This record gives sequence, C-alpha cells and structure tokens, in this order.
Amino acid sequence: MDWVYIYKALPDLMNGLGMTLLVSGVAICLSLLLGVVGAALRTSGIRPLELLVTGYVEFIRGTPYLVQIFFIFYGLPSIGLKLSIFWSGALALTIWASAFHIESFRAGLAAVGQGIRDASASLSLKRWQHAWFIVLPLALRAALPSAMNTIVATVKNSAYLQAIGLVELTFVAVDRIAYEFRTVEMFASICVIYLLCVFILSGLGHRLERRLNRPFAGR
Repeated sequence: MDWVYIYKALPDLMNGLGMTLLVSGVAICLSLLLGVVGAALRTSGIRPLELLVTGYVEFIRGTPYLVQIFFIFYGLPSIGLKLSIFWSGALALTIWASAFHIESFRAGLAAVGQGIRDASASLSLKRWQHAWFIVLPLALRAALPSAMNTIVATVKNSAYLQAIGLVELTFVAVDRIAYEFRTVEMFASICVIYLLCVFILSGLGHRLERRLNRPFAGR
C-alpha cells in the first residue's frame, strides 16, 4: 500500500466525491418529492392512478438499474430527448430511488390508523388540514428508517454512473487505475470514502429519528 500515492491522488478523488455528492443530492431531493406524491396517488382511491403508480414501481424495482441508466442515456436521444451526462445520471438515480420511496411512504401512510382520522373529524379539521398537519408528519416519521436506507443506497448507486462517463468518485478511481495500475490503493481509498459518507448519512438519519420519536417517548 503506497500511502504517498494515495495522498497525492486525494485532490482528484475529492473532485470526484464532489460530483458524487452533487448528483446524489439532486436525486435525493427529487426522489423524495416524487415518493411523497406517488404514495399519495397510490393511496388516493382513484383506481387508474393507483394502477399507474403501481406499474411504475413494479417496473423500476423489477429491472436492472444499469439497464435503466443506459436506456435514459442512449435510448432517449433516439426519440429526440437528449440530456447531458449529469442530468441523465440524476434522472436515472431519481427514477430508481423514487420507486422505493413510494413504497416507504405508502407504508407510512398505512401506519396512520383510523383512530387518527376519527380524531381529526371530531375536531372538524378540513381534509387538507388533516392531510398536511396530521397524516403527513406521522407518515414521514414512520417511513424514515426505510427512506434513509434508500437515501444511502442512492449515494452508493451513483457509482454506476461512471458507466456513462460521469466523472464521479468511482470514475476517477477507475481512470487512474487504467493509467497507473494502482488498483489496491484506488479501490481501498474509494471504499473508505464511501463508508465515511454512509456513516455520516446514517448518523444524521438516526439523530433525526430520535428527535421525531422524542414526543412519543414513554408512550
């Protein structure tokens, strides 16, 4: 293990990490939004919308992620929709993660029992007030552990985007290996970097979970 080589490679790796965090951050924000909207549609009671969202979830979860990336990057231009490498990657990550978030938030919505709905009705809350102030916070709290798993997986799955040429962390490592043949140093380095990112995200998730559970402690 050549520690001097790793030290000299750190600036390039940090540039790659910056791209990894950027594309992952965009995908996480968009997929969370789509997850909430999709879960609401899937539990709306409107049969065509429920079937549409269910089909979307099953298709995305049932097909290889790498195939989805290639379809977006190479397939969409054939129908006149050409995206940059960055936005192709961000879109692929968003579509993949949103399918899992929809299931997480659907389960969260299902966790809000009939008693909560009856209590809202007894207080004469309007439907939007019940949904926004009662159902959504409780559903997000229940869905948080599963959603955090998907968020962590989104960051890790960004490594697949090196297949379409996005200069993220894994691309930088593979590129340097191709020219300098420092396989152990490069892969060991990015493994440690990914682990640190996962530990930080997991820690933030646990702190948020404890904070949301604080009002329910002892009940």
